[in-house]
Amino acid sequence: MTSPARALTLLRDPDIEHALKQLATPVLQAAGLSPARVKILVIDDRNLNAFVVDQDHIFIHSGLLLKMRTPEMLQAVIAHEAAHIASGHLVRRPVNMRNARTAAGIGVALAAAAGAISGNGQVAAAGAVGATNTALRLFFVHTRAEESSADSASVRYLLRAGIDPQGAVEVMEIFRGQEVLSESRQDPYSRSHPMSSDRYRAVKSLADANARPGAKSPNADYWFARAKGKLSAFKLSPKWTLTRAGESGFQDVKLMREAAAHHRQSRMDRALRSIDGALAIRRNDPYYLELRGQILMENRRFAEAANSYARAVNAAPNDALILGSYGRALLAQGQNDKALQILTKARSRDVGDIRVMRDLGVAYAKSGNRGMASLVTAERYALQGRMADAGLHAGRASDLLPRGSAGWQRAQDVLSAAKAAQRKRK
Repeated sequence: MTSPARALTLLRDPDIEHALKQLATPVLQAAGLSPARVKILVIDDRNLNAFVVDQDHIFIHSGLLLKMRTPEMLQAVIAHEAAHIASGHLVRRPVNMRNARTAAGIGVALAAAAGAISGNGQVAAAGAVGATNTALRLFFVHTRAEESSADSASVRYLLRAGIDPQGAVEVMEIFRGQEVLSESRQDPYSRSHPMSSDRYRAVKSLADANARPGAKSPNADYWFARAKGKLSAFKLSPKWTLTRAGESGFQDVKLMREAAAHHRQSRMDRALRSIDGALAIRRNDPYYLELRGQILMENRRFAEAANSYARAVNAAPNDALILGSYGRALLAQGQNDKALQILTKARSRDVGDIRVMRDLGVAYAKSGNRGMASLVTAERYALQGRMADAGLHAGRASDLLPRGSAGWQRAQDVLSAAKAAQRKRK
């Protein structure tokens, strides 16, 4: 009997995703891609890996992000994956990517690639979708020709963006020698992105010829510290975080990391003092306000949490993750009508957030709209790959919603997908 594939989970945190967007924007623009369209998302896995699933998403494992020592190294990883998108390497993938255009969005794209979605990991107050590691590795494997092409293109993008390409060499040095190890000991990146000495020499030659010593970006340094600092504060031990909180040199980042560590140790007063200190330095920072809301929310101080989230929404009105957290706090307070409004807005901006879909289902049920409650529950199950459950709830929604309405049509889409999945299993 083969052991079941280990599930991967997708971490969702507004601060980390915003920081990664700041780092990725110059690289994506240099690649001719839209920073507004391409999202950088983090997979909760300590292995070193990164991959693309479609033209709109670049996935980076948490282990790889934590391994990066400089923003230039992380930007080199993003540039390489952007090159796979820009060079059209995804076109040859044996998966029907039209599924990525359905209501389930990125979850269905992952389901198409991996055959299953599961998990519920979190950093801060975020939800997750997941995919099996084995299936992803088989699906996203690139050829050496594709890798060499992406290497050359990524160095061009870095140079065009004014970023020192030595970061790309430093990333490749991490994976040198992996191919002499047995497959069970290799990092997934080495298996999905085959390495060779020729590739390494080519990238090093390009980088050495175009080195930009001293070409550092304070903006990149800061957002790299935010992303890595927030992730490590929630993924590594609080004791480790507290002894290293100030290593980035940014006082507000130090205080944010201390707040996260104290919160994880159930020291709410210390956590609030630290995050309020960070907010004194960066007033009305929506992501620090969101963390403040999380600390209060998880200590069941719902009214105060809702106030912090409301301030965060005022500062970042279109951030779907912050909107979702605000809606959740309102729901906990019993403000169902307002929660329904906010959660609907969050869902319209990010169709793949499982926690928002769950909360939205609760809000619809409390408002007496059983048809819409069944519909979003069906779509949530579809996002998780639980197609039998999705079909059951979609059938209920179809019976309850006005025939021909937008909700009824969405229920038909889920029913069709559930029936197709059932036929495939037979």
